[in-house]
Amino acid sequence: MFFIMGISPGQKKLNFDQLIICRHCGRYGHLEVFLTYTCLTLFFIPVFRWGRQYMVRTTCCDTCVPIDAELGKQIERGEVTSLPESIIPDDYSCHAGRHHRCMNCGFETEEDYQYCPKCGTRMN
Repeated sequence: MFFIMGISPGQKKLNFDQLIICRHCGRYGHLEVFLTYTCLTLFFIPVFRWGRQYMVRTTCCDTCVPIDAELGKQIERGEVTSLPESIIPDDYSCHAGRHHRCMNCGFETEEDYQYCPKCGTRMN
């Protein structure tokens, strides 16, 4: 007898979408809310989930921030339909300086280029 099991990260996009003007890049974007977790699977069937965390992400520059679990549960139930734009602080980013993203074409790099190597637009 053998078992096929594994542990993997999971992500679920919640039914939430809000149009904003991003405080980081100044472009129009959307706020999206995700539930991230770690999952134990047995024969490719999810059995147990732990480490749940709710995250808010902007679509324009991929800035993301964890939010309170209670607020995340309210969003998941559909009780909250809008978030304040100040939910993402001015100095917060998922990438924290490791990745640079071109605002024109979306090219990502770890190098510190002044201009995008793909399209030539000035990198922020």
